[in-house]
Amino acid sequence: MNTILKINTLKLTFALLALFFFECSSSDESLNTTDIVDEVIDNDDDNSEEEQPVSYAEIDFSNWKVTLPVDENNNGSPDEYQPDELKEFGYQTLAAVQPFMYDDIDDSSLVFYTYPDVSTTNSSYSRTELRELINPDNSRENWTLLEGGEMIGRLKVSEVSENNESNDDYHKVIVMQIHGIISEEDMDIHGFSSNNGPPLIKIYWKDGYVWSHKKSLIDEDTEGDDLLETSNNTWYDIKVNLGYVGFESFDFRISATDARIEIQLNNEDPYVYQDISLDKWPYENYFKAGNYLTTTNADAFSYVKYYNLSVTH
Repeated sequence: MNTILKINTLKLTFALLALFFFECSSSDESLNTTDIVDEVIDNDDDNSEEEQPVSYAEIDFSNWKVTLPVDENNNGSPDEYQPDELKEFGYQTLAAVQPFMYDDIDDSSLVFYTYPDVSTTNSSYSRTELRELINPDNSRENWTLLEGGEMIGRLKVSEVSENNESNDDYHKVIVMQIHGIISEEDMDIHGFSSNNGPPLIKIYWKDGYVWSHKKSLIDEDTEGDDLLETSNNTWYDIKVNLGYVGFESFDFRISATDARIEIQLNNEDPYVYQDISLDKWPYENYFKAGNYLTTTNADAFSYVKYYNLSVTH
């Protein structure tokens, strides 16, 4: 109730009380007008709190599909749900999705939960992760660095299992990626059976620090079809520590343009990659975001929260 309406309500209350006391016996001293007025205001405040709308994470699923760490349909691959099933809060109605991707209305976040179970063909690790589809009807339609794109999100790693197998305190989690994919044209030219390419950018959470891994050529003189060799003999990771966030929320931005990638943690100075490896990058790309847990330990788990996520091209 707004201030003017509250004042008018109080005026009416006092008027009624005055009339009441005028008509009642002066011997009745048990009535406390202040208590009555306070109760009116308290009841009004209670009603105002109940009327507060529920707020959800700001994510438009029109161009995202989700991969889960389970294979409930027994087809030998992780279960996936497409944009048409997820958008306009459709994910809230999917019983199979809810254990792994669900709302936390206490802080207006979307929770991504995962644990080691079923993995994709080219990985040993499980995930609850979004995959960008610039064309929801064709996953082979993607974007080049020349076309560019930008992904921005606010997120946090809220909980992750302890790592008792190495010097790390916790298991590592990938929260964002630019992933490479062999174009349909190159698939036709070379007759490849798989269009899988290497991840160009991986953003890791490692013991509270945010790290960026970027693919670079081992031999910068590599040319032509040899660039499409996805093994570690051709491409390796350059690793950069961008700063500490712990279990607190943080903002992250990845901007990709022709032969240049800019990444930014919170309001820190952006870190820029600009080298011959990007100039020669032969793959198309798509963004990924969510919870990609990099361990096969049976007791491992991780929870990542996203408060907003957006992509532009």
